[in-house]
Order: sequence, then structure tokens, then C-alpha cells
Amino acid sequence: MATFVTMRFFAAALIFFGAASYAQPPQVPHKMSFSGMTLVIRDDARREIQKDVDALTQYPRYFTMKVERAKTYFPIIEKIFEEEGLPLDFKYLVLQESALVPDAISVSNAVGYWQFKDFTALEMGLRVDREVDERMNLVSATRGAARYLKKSNSFFDNWVYSLQSYQMGAGGVRRAVGEQHKGARHMDITSQTYWYVKKFIAHKVAFEQAVNGPGQTHVMLYENRTRKSVAELAQELSVGEDRLREFNKWVKGNHIPDDRPYVVMVPTTRSDADFNNLVLASSKAGKAQPRAPSPKAEYASATVVNGLKAMKAAPGETLTALAARVQVPVDEFIRHNEIGIDHVPEPGRLYFGQKKKKTAAVAAHTVKAGEDVWSVAQQYGVQQRMIRKYNRLAAAERLRVGTVLQLQGRAAAMPRVSEEEVLGLDQSEFFQWDFTSPAPSTEELLIMNLPAPEAPAAADTVMAVSLHTVKRGETLYGIAKQYSVSVMDVLAWNQLSDPAGIKPGQVLSVKTPTQPEAKKEEPKAAEKTTKTHTVKASDTLYGIARAHGITIQQLMEYNGKTTFDLRPGETLKIPPP
Repeated sequence: MATFVTMRFFAAALIFFGAASYAQPPQVPHKMSFSGMTLVIRDDARREIQKDVDALTQYPRYFTMKVERAKTYFPIIEKIFEEEGLPLDFKYLVLQESALVPDAISVSNAVGYWQFKDFTALEMGLRVDREVDERMNLVSATRGAARYLKKSNSFFDNWVYSLQSYQMGAGGVRRAVGEQHKGARHMDITSQTYWYVKKFIAHKVAFEQAVNGPGQTHVMLYENRTRKSVAELAQELSVGEDRLREFNKWVKGNHIPDDRPYVVMVPTTRSDADFNNLVLASSKAGKAQPRAPSPKAEYASATVVNGLKAMKAAPGETLTALAARVQVPVDEFIRHNEIGIDHVPEPGRLYFGQKKKKTAAVAAHTVKAGEDVWSVAQQYGVQQRMIRKYNRLAAAERLRVGTVLQLQGRAAAMPRVSEEEVLGLDQSEFFQWDFTSPAPSTEELLIMNLPAPEAPAAADTVMAVSLHTVKRGETLYGIAKQYSVSVMDVLAWNQLSDPAGIKPGQVLSVKTPTQPEAKKEEPKAAEKTTKTHTVKASDTLYGIARAHGITIQQLMEYNGKTTFDLRPGETLKIPPP
């Protein structure tokens, strides 16, 4: 009976969206409006964007499911954007990032609707731990994304560059474009425009008309303020516990905590079984399926590349079919091949059922016309980030024909590693917070909500050496943050060339500045008086710390705070600078 209801629901959705799915795909205009700006799309860019629009609308079930999610969730997102003062056009970005799947996970472990990494989520005030992961809470994550985009735009005064910063970081965009187009209200989109911006335009064009009108699935928002079990809340709201969990995957345990109000989504109508799950491109409902080969027989005779089994995509084959052929779940297949959930397989291209390696079987590759880092990575079964690391390629840097790429390491002496490489960021990842030299300006720190740089140590400062034993699950980024030092310093102090190569039990040297005992002076009586600050509605931790000449970390530790939350009227103690 449940299957019949689901089929009836989806059949109705297909009829409703049949015209959008099967008719001519929407055409990319020569000119369009975006967040109060006028974008003139030149012919070279229009051709590129149109290919993405065609791919997004190619498969009826995939397209329809995303439209249905958008119809359900866009009203919630729009309300939050209006409250936060963010242009509503940015709602299409969530389709680009996660297809509105709550537990979507990227190759680089970015999670949730808006694809936050854990440390970025914490910076945006989200809770991420064993009980709760607010990256999968639509309301919390949407507010976090809005805050990031607004902070970025406070520097650029250009929503296109703010959009671009969502992928490559505010610092990366600042170095790439400088003051160019600051405050612009008209921009040209060309083939040289950053790929992420063009991909966003494709999503806006593909979905803009299709998402009008109410959705088949309705949800109610309920603000919970007391600690209770999911079962208790389900009984209170007269909804099945399984259904409640399906729409609230951010609750990782059995209870909803009471440390702050949490918005719970309560389904009030039936929905397709895959409404909150990853559904990939499918040629069902009217398009001819390619002959399905036997998965076991096919994979047994797969091509071996770099010691890994690989399959060539057949014409018209979908990601779902390829994943079945290599016998791995679809989400794993996406991560292994460093692709997005809207990727359309290229006929003849190699795809892997295992994680690609850090080095290739050959030492180098000469770039040919039409190749990019991903296509080279697929050809040799090596990770994109390693190719970029070996060849010191920036996130947005394109390959030039004839360039010799190193695939096993750097040919010359190892130069200084950038922190982008330390964090394992590449052009396919989200929220590339940028820490590379030159040091970010005060304005950039404000955008990124990071502490202002402290004054350099005095000449008589002594560096105290601490020994840190690496525990299971620790990263170099986490260790550096624990000691309030940079990742680059930890690399240099321990003569490490591979930041991802630390192992449990390894002992690292960490240096922290300290003053010689003889030179320490007792603070004056007046200095011992503790200052306080009463929090106003407009205050942020960064602003308070900056006003008193201290760092966010000092302020949080002095007040025993473990989150970035502030309450109007709250009194904070100000530590001496």
C-alpha cells in the first residue's frame, strides 16, 4: 500500500512537471538580473552555461525531485534571507551545493544543506558534535550561510564576488580581483568568469520558472526549547518518530538538547520515499535506458589504473548505473571520483570504485587541449588536491597546453607549502577559508570573523617548546588551533612536508612565546580591576574583542564560552590585553 501511495505521489509530480522536464530546456539569456545587479552574458559564456542547464534538466526524476524539495524549502529559506537582509536570488545556491539533501557530504567532508566544513560551521555559530549537527538543520545552516555572504559583501560590495567567495574564500577572491568592480551594478559574464559563478547562473536559469507554486510536501516549523527525546516530541506533535527523524537528520542522538532553541521540521503531508535522500540522474519516465551490463561480470574485467579498478562510462549511462557497476553506494562513488551530485558521466571517461591515490604510476603528464585537473586526475587515478599540491596550482588556476604536471611529487626542492594545501582544499570544495600569505588585512579578518593579529613578540621573548603526542582522529589544523599557532609554523618546526601524513603516537614540537621570569612585572593595582562589557543586540565576539585589543580566543576562554553565541544584556569579563 505504501509503495502504491508513493508511486501515485510521484506520478502526480511527474505530470505536473512534465513540461519542464521534457520540453526544450530553458535558454540562457543574453542579459539577466542577479541580486540587484545586471549581468550581460557573452556568447562564449552562454554556450558553457547552456550545457550545464541542459545537463540539469536532462533527467526527469532527478530534476523533478529537486524541484519538489525547492518548492517545500524555498519559502523557509526566503523568509530567513529577508530577515537577514540577503538577496533572495541566493536561494538557488543551495541547489548547487547539496540539491537540498540534508546529509549530503562532499569529497572534503563538507556537510549539509549549505555544505559547511566543521570549523567553518563553528565560526558561523552552528553546533557540531555527537548530539547535534546543525549543518543538517535547514534553518540554522541557512542563517549561517546568509551571515557569511553578507560579511563577504561588506568588503566587496559586489554580490557576484560574494558568491564567488562562498567557494574560494574571501581572501582568495580579494587577491584575484582586488578592488576591481567594487560597488559595480553591471558586470559581463565571459568564458574567463570563475566556473562556480557560471554554474550558479545555470542553476538559476534551470530552476527559476519550475519552482513557482506550492509543493506536494508541506512542513511545519516547531521551536523546541526543552530537553526531550525524539520519541516524546513525535508523540507531542502527533507524527511518527521515523518521519520526524527523516526530516531532522541534524539530531544525531535520541534527545534534542536544551542549550538553545532548536527549530524542528515537522512533515504535515506525505512525501516521496526519496524526498530527503540522494537521488541521482535517472533516465526513467520516458527515455530509453542503455543496456544494463552485469555488474559483477563488468567489474571483474575492469581496467586497472594506478592499481585501482576503473570503468569507462557508456553513452547515456547515469551515475546510479556506474555506481552499481563498480559495486559501491552512490555517495561513496561521488567522493571517490571527486564529482558533484549533478555530474553527468562523460562517455569513455574512467570512473573509480575506490579512493584515488596520492601519487600516480607515472612521474609526469603533459597537458593537452581541453584537459583540466580533474580529467588528468581521472586519467591517472590520483587525487586532484595532490596534483595541485605537487604543481603549486591555485584553486582557480587553469592548465595551459604543454605544461608538464608532476604526478609523484615536486621535481625540485620542496618549496613552502601554502595553508590552502595544508587544509586539503581544491576547486571542488566549499568554503575555502584562505590563510596564505600575504597576511590578511583587518578588513579581511572582519569578513572571516577571525581574531585580529597580535603584536609581534618583544625581542627578549623566549619560545617555550611543548611536545604534543598525536591522538587518533586529530588533524594538523586542530593541533595548531589548540596551541594558538599557525599550521605553517607546526610544519616548519617539525620539518613536515606532508601535512596529511601525521599519525597517532607521533610526537610534534610546538613553540609558544613566553617572557623570561626575571622580566615579569607585577601588574599595577589599577590594572587588576576586571573590565566588563554588556552585550548589545548588534554585538559580535569579534567586534568586542577588537574594541578591547584582544583576540576572540582570549575573550572566550576568560568567560568560559564554548560557542560563539551572545545574548543581549549578557555581561562579559574583559581580560587584560
